[in-house]
Parts: sequence; structure tokens; C-alpha cells
Amino acid sequence: MNLDELTEEYDDRLRTSDFADVDASANGLQVGPDTKEIERVAFAVDAAEQTIEEAAAWDADALVVHHGLSWGGIERVTEHDYRRIAPLIENDVALYVSHLPLDAHPELGNAAGIANLLGLDSREPFGRMGPEHIGQRGHGEFTVEEIHDRLADELDTGGQDVQVFDFGPDVIEDVAIVTGSGVDWLDEAADVGADALITGEGKQKVYHEAREAGINVFLAGHYATETFGVQSLQSLADEWGLETTFIDAPTGL
Repeated sequence: MNLDELTEEYDDRLRTSDFADVDASANGLQVGPDTKEIERVAFAVDAAEQTIEEAAAWDADALVVHHGLSWGGIERVTEHDYRRIAPLIENDVALYVSHLPLDAHPELGNAAGIANLLGLDSREPFGRMGPEHIGQRGHGEFTVEEIHDRLADELDTGGQDVQVFDFGPDVIEDVAIVTGSGVDWLDEAADVGADALITGEGKQKVYHEAREAGINVFLAGHYATETFGVQSLQSLADEWGLETTFIDAPTGL
């Protein structure tokens, strides 16, 4: 498979261009030539020294990640930027990135992965960001403990517990999801009548906001809630006959 075929296929499926004006991430191919033959593709949540070096050691032709290296442009390639970019170039490893497009995708995305994990039905877009939505909302029937235990058992939390602010109903039927750093969408969750918001990491203010809104909030970890998207892209690459590996580097955050 050619690199331009891989990037075009991902860009089309993820609607990468539609997020150009709402995402600080430079989504798509961030490092690499326009075209080259690829056979081995590594996948990871973060483009960091650890994951890049492991991809190079595995002799990857490309690395696909959720969190890339360019957020509004790179002015100087020095210090940690240099230590990350140099091994990509030295080992001829291309870097493909999908941030908000991968959060948002209704089937391949991170929020979709959480919704699948809980078996939610009657799903709809949630988490408005400009003209797009970056999360999902769905329905089921759970206790607070059931959602906590499902997330804690199934997510790669790096040994950290799933934190719960149980200020909402004891029986949860309406669940809103924005993975990663999604507590800024708590007001939207309350406005649409959700019983719970599931996200990754919290902020100080969310405790009181959740208490005052009467909504349950689950903080399951930024990394832990955002492994689904890149693993979905890995499954596609497997279907295309590429050799793949997932580099797991949990942060516990």
C-alpha cells in the first residue's frame, strides 16, 4: 500500500478537512514524504519520544496517533520537538495524526468506543464544537456502580481508579460522552437532560458544577478514554493487509 493511499483513505473516512477550522491539531500527514510504499504501521495515542522510538525499533513505515506534534504550527525544531521529529526522519517513519476527527467519528471514534463498551442505543451526536460534534449521547439503564465498574474493568487506566462525582440519579438512562478533556461540555449534558457525563480528566470547577446541576460525572482518564479511535484505525489497516502493532503507553491521567 502507498502512504498517500493510506492518508487519503483515513482523511476521507474521518472527514479531516471538515475540522480544519475547529481543531488546533494539524490533522493528516504531519511528517513524511507525499508518497512511499508502506507495509508496517504502528498505532499509539500520543506522538512522544517513547512511542516514536518504539515504532522505529519495530521498523514501522508509519506511525498513526491521536495526539500529534503540531498544534498551531512548529516555529523551531529544538529540544523535545527535535528529539521527537529526528527519529521519525532518521528512521523514515511517517507520522499521521487525527485528533478531533477521531474523537467525533460515529463508528470509529473514541466516544463511539465508550458507547460500544456500555452498549448504548439510540445514539446521537453530542459535544458541539463549532459546526461539529466531538462526542456521543446514548441510552441504556445502569447504576452508578455499574458504569464505574465497566469503565474500571475495561479501560487501560494505568492503575488509577475511575473517579466518580455521583450527584445525579441513582439509575442512569441518558449518557453523554466526550473523551479526553471533556468537562467543558457538562453544561450541555445538563441542558439536554443527560443523567451522566463520561470523560477523561477533570478540572477543579467540575465538582461544584456537577453538584449544582445534579448530574453524575465519570473521570476515567484522558489516555484511557482515547485508545479506541487509533485501535479502530488499526483494524482498518489490518483489513487492508498491512502489518500492524499497537504501542500502549498509558499515563494514568
